[in-house]
Amino acid sequence: MAKILVVDDDPDFVKVTSKVLQKAGHEVVAAANGAKALQTMRKDPPDLVLLDIMMSYILDGLDVSREMAEDPRLKDIPVIMVTSLTGVKGSGMFPTDEYIPVDQWLSKPVDPDTLLARVNEALAR
Repeated sequence: MAKILVVDDDPDFVKVTSKVLQKAGHEVVAAANGAKALQTMRKDPPDLVLLDIMMSYILDGLDVSREMAEDPRLKDIPVIMVTSLTGVKGSGMFPTDEYIPVDQWLSKPVDPDTLLARVNEALAR
């Protein structure tokens, strides 16, 4: 199946998500912050990235997705942004007047069936 990079500073989320993806036949690689994620991707690009928005700093995930969009080797890798920021309070943190280079958004906690459905959709594109 696919190689998926899970980028999140929450080890519990990484562990549970990795188990779900591995059970579905995917290879999983993990990174705990944006800098490590970019380093990992540039060394061996994955087929898909699950990217938390808040890690080392508030918009770490957005910065990673922007760097990916500007890198010729990484720009075509699908990105699913994962966030626990939902509702009106969290939405005010996101820039609404600019393009955010992600393919899909998922809210935490992530339902395993929804996760797999979104991963399969993104990989099929």
